[in-house]
Amino acid sequence: MLADSNQTAVDDMALLGLMQLVSPALPIGAFAWSQGLESAFELGWVNNEQQLGGWLEGVLEDGLTRCELPLLARLQSAWAEQDADALAHWNAWLHATRETAELSDEDLRLGAALARLLGSLELLPPEDLMPNEPGYVTLFAWGATLRKVPVRQTLLGFSWAWMENQLAVACKAMPLGHTAAQRLTEQLRPKLVEAVNNALQMNDAELGPIIPGLALGSAQHETQYSRLFRS
Repeated sequence: MLADSNQTAVDDMALLGLMQLVSPALPIGAFAWSQGLESAFELGWVNNEQQLGGWLEGVLEDGLTRCELPLLARLQSAWAEQDADALAHWNAWLHATRETAELSDEDLRLGAALARLLGSLELLPPEDLMPNEPGYVTLFAWGATLRKVPVRQTLLGFSWAWMENQLAVACKAMPLGHTAAQRLTEQLRPKLVEAVNNALQMNDAELGPIIPGLALGSAQHETQYSRLFRS
């Protein structure tokens, strides 16, 4: 009974740690980035709730499922095994997949902000394991490893935070009503589970985002005349 109680406490602390990592209140400035979505509004590619749902499903299936989510699993394993070479490899691989300056800048700036926060909490990883210019995904994986979050829950939490951020962007810039945002949340929740299932089954040769529309929108956003977000 005592062993069960101890494991429950560990599981509870892991869940709370994951909630902290994905909270919009985490002071890293994630709210400032739209990940190309604002450009999709400006260009007329996404104009209503139905189109937004289709856009988000597409980015989830061909973007996160093939890139950030499987990378999180690999990075979390590398942190747990203290494999500095694997950490450096996957961190560099992720930087190389960013198709535009804005998408690359987002990952680096959020990573730097998360590193500053972890440093202020005395939770940074050992220096000999830290990759050069660790991105947000790399340090998110470290935070989950540190809190003993199971890999599957790490991926679910990350994808949930992405979805909430995208819907918050739509509420500000589309604009999307909050009830409509909740309808899309209901629509996308099973898609998040499906994305995690698929991401965990991918081998290295299958990795790499296939989202040319988002890349084109992000590139257009760099010179967009009036904008609310940094990407």
